[in-house]
Amino acid sequence: MPLSNSKDLKLAVLIDADNVPYSNVKGMMEEIAKLGTPTTKRIYADWTKPNANGWKGVLLEHAITPIQQYSYTVGKNSSDSALIIDAMDLLYSGKLDGFCIVSSDSDFTRLAVRLRESGMKVIGIGEKKTPNSFIVACDRFIYIEVLDGATQKKKPKVVAADTKKPVEKPAEKALHKIDKQTIELIESTIEDIEDDDGWAFLGDVGNLIVKKKPEFDPRNYGYSKLTPMLKSLTDILEIDERESDKKGIKHVYVRLRFN
Repeated sequence: MPLSNSKDLKLAVLIDADNVPYSNVKGMMEEIAKLGTPTTKRIYADWTKPNANGWKGVLLEHAITPIQQYSYTVGKNSSDSALIIDAMDLLYSGKLDGFCIVSSDSDFTRLAVRLRESGMKVIGIGEKKTPNSFIVACDRFIYIEVLDGATQKKKPKVVAADTKKPVEKPAEKALHKIDKQTIELIESTIEDIEDDDGWAFLGDVGNLIVKKKPEFDPRNYGYSKLTPMLKSLTDILEIDERESDKKGIKHVYVRLRFN
């Protein structure tokens, strides 16, 4: 779900290396490319530390400029101040449409708010442990864990299920997987923009959901896109695919089922 349908956003990508594994950078940059053009790419850390060695190849591959920030105190993220100062300098340059702040640190909440107050689009990328205050301060927030190539924790071995156990229907599985709060969010959003017959354009539904909940992403629930996610909820939703002016392209509409 793009943030803007009218133009390709010029983005400044600012990465807090203290909060992001370098193994996830490739997936992050591919995701950012879907949302706009990263005209500035900087990453902040104390590069004199031994644990910074693994970053060299990643930075060269993606043309990301490393910014040195010494750790003046123990236990404090040294990258915060340098990233914030650079963000404000870039804001006043007037050459950008938005910022992508890569961090799981709530210290960037006020920065995100300030950038949005100045008319900038703000995309956040971080781990699922990211505090809600930073998430809601962004126009959109993407969890690192759902990106291609993201480092995943090993899943425990699954014990073979009892063959006598009744098989759930696809819709029932989806309703179990998608939490009640998210289902209520989808329902209320459709009601907000439905026409007289109850139909809502899927693209508008997706855009409004992200405005209400910046971290919403179908991949958080195991779906690649919003369309298959909503199609799985056949118990509560109806889907209508309509022909458009362009050959081979259909417009998808959705409405609530009333029992």
